[in-house]
Amino acid sequence: MNGYIVGAIVPIVLVLLRNSKRVKKRGVLVDVGGEPGYAIRNIRFPFPLETAWEGLSTLAELFEQSCKQNSNKSLLGTRKLISSEVEVTEDGRSFEKLHYGEYVWLTYAETFAAVCYFASGLVQLGHKKGERVAIFADTREEWFIALQACFRRNVTVVTIYASLGEEALCHSLNETEVTTLICGAKELKKLVNISGQLDKIKHVICMDDEIPTAVSGRWAVTSFADVQRTGYENPVDADLPIAADVAVIMYTSGSTGLPKGVMLTHGNILATVAAVKTIIPGIGSKDVYLAYLPLAHILELAAEHLIVAVGGILGYGSPLTLTDTSSKIKPGTKGDASVLAPTLMAAVPAILDRVRDGVRKKVDAKGGLSKKLFDLAYSRRLSAINGSWFGAWGLEKYLWDLLVFKKVRAILGGRLRFLLSGGAPLSPDTQRFINICFGTPIGQGYGLTETCAGGTFSEVDDTSVGRVGAPLPCSFIKLVDWTEGGYLTSNSPMPRGEILIGGPNVTLGYFKNEEKTQESYRVDERGVRWFCTGDIGQFHSDGCLEIIDRKKDIVKLQHGEYVSLGKVETALSICPYLDNIMLHADPFHSFCVALVVASQQMVEDWASKQGITFTDFADLCEKEETIKEVHTSLAQTAKKSRLEKFEIPAKIKLISSPWTPESGLVTAALKIKREAIRRAFSEDLAKLYAS
Repeated sequence: MNGYIVGAIVPIVLVLLRNSKRVKKRGVLVDVGGEPGYAIRNIRFPFPLETAWEGLSTLAELFEQSCKQNSNKSLLGTRKLISSEVEVTEDGRSFEKLHYGEYVWLTYAETFAAVCYFASGLVQLGHKKGERVAIFADTREEWFIALQACFRRNVTVVTIYASLGEEALCHSLNETEVTTLICGAKELKKLVNISGQLDKIKHVICMDDEIPTAVSGRWAVTSFADVQRTGYENPVDADLPIAADVAVIMYTSGSTGLPKGVMLTHGNILATVAAVKTIIPGIGSKDVYLAYLPLAHILELAAEHLIVAVGGILGYGSPLTLTDTSSKIKPGTKGDASVLAPTLMAAVPAILDRVRDGVRKKVDAKGGLSKKLFDLAYSRRLSAINGSWFGAWGLEKYLWDLLVFKKVRAILGGRLRFLLSGGAPLSPDTQRFINICFGTPIGQGYGLTETCAGGTFSEVDDTSVGRVGAPLPCSFIKLVDWTEGGYLTSNSPMPRGEILIGGPNVTLGYFKNEEKTQESYRVDERGVRWFCTGDIGQFHSDGCLEIIDRKKDIVKLQHGEYVSLGKVETALSICPYLDNIMLHADPFHSFCVALVVASQQMVEDWASKQGITFTDFADLCEKEETIKEVHTSLAQTAKKSRLEKFEIPAKIKLISSPWTPESGLVTAALKIKREAIRRAFSEDLAKLYAS
């Protein structure tokens, strides 16, 4: 038979077969204890999974076993810095540009030796049993080595985001009475201003060899290499933990108030790692993972342990050097993804949105035939993914991949086979864009620091959007009635309610905060520990969860309508003129307003086409015609997302400066800090309602 005929017929047959199948069950009802509700478990596991490795119950044991099994294989990789220079733009702003070389690797055996040396060095430095260590640095191989070294001595590690402000940093270090602090040179400079407020710190270890001269003489500062050298010369036996020991006190970056320290045991984290291992198809020693998210975030910490557990490779990078066009990469040189060519990555939705916007901007800038081909290829593949018989399948799919999408996939190295998204809701538009352009499934997860990132996870063959999958094998997911909000497990066609997560991944509670622990955690009569998330969800018939609201984000307007701020923000996030947004609803008014961080390139491109003159971007954002254009685009996006009229911001304020963790307006995971933004822009919000 002619090959072209086969190429046309086979996809149609496959679609027919696919559409004829019954809906695949992924979660099933389960009888659980505690308050009444609607509970679902993973269909493949009748009981919550605690470990996937016989005889192993801690992260220290898991790391040691993997190092012995994969001793000669590469484990940790860091790119060598070739040069650093500062570029000054026409408006006087300066930007650091970096030129990195290839990755330099440590094998599993070399990494294990480095961990043992550092663990021994901690003892020789004077760190006593029962004292805590804090790690305050960007993600890098020294971070991972220090963490494993502490685990070998059963030392609890306090993790702190590198972008944390001074007040929150002081609070975290003093509350946990940290005696040894491990950080980079950049973070060490931050400590100078608050050194007088840190009561318990005795030792500071700098990950960089060049220790800043401005550091106060208050502490003895030792280089990371010197600690390892001392440990090499004076070895000390391991003092391994048990599953119930606290591995990490993880300070959430917190969208409100001071951060809370969540106590994670070795058993908690191991349960999540074991569960995710069962979800990612074929994960193993051939996989290469690009590590660039904050290790102080449970998503990254769990992901790196999973890669080590299966004998994979960890290559370190950063969000600012991720691709060839990232802001800190010197033009003409390669970003981390191009050099490493990862097969697996984790990402937060804000980063995936930026990748999507970056690709679209490039396509729009080229215009002409290139843009027409891209738009046609995208629409054909979108039709296929949405189940149409007449979409691009088989031979046509292969041709579009070769002609159009191959260049897009090169942005992330060209070998990506699975991408994990977590930390916040991922917009359906971005999910489909990544599916099509990068040819990779997205495993969208739902979990919190309090549940060690464990909760639900979408499987590789689930092509639906807007959902977060079935319960992970380590978790039960239970919906309980929230009568005030009108979310009931008796709702039709889908049961709805507040989400509770139960299982061995649920943490002990908040450090030195029993009141908050009692408020958010429960232990049922069967001994299962539950966490009350405050999120509102609904279960689909196949046992998959969809997040539809959040109790704290719901505001009742003057005329009685309820507005879910987070839901609306997620819907509007795909507007092309938008980099970030915060919706604001005042219960004494009948409408919403919004603070919109404008996308500089998109807005300036529009202004150029319209012949609008401006002195700088801030000036452009103040112009009436700019505000009108962005507002109109937001309204169109809202209409496509089927938002109600009262959910659409009636007035907006354009912000010209991006919201960054350093500004204190977003968390390290790039979630907006509502209260901080409201305080910072209180006058603007008042003007929007007054005008």
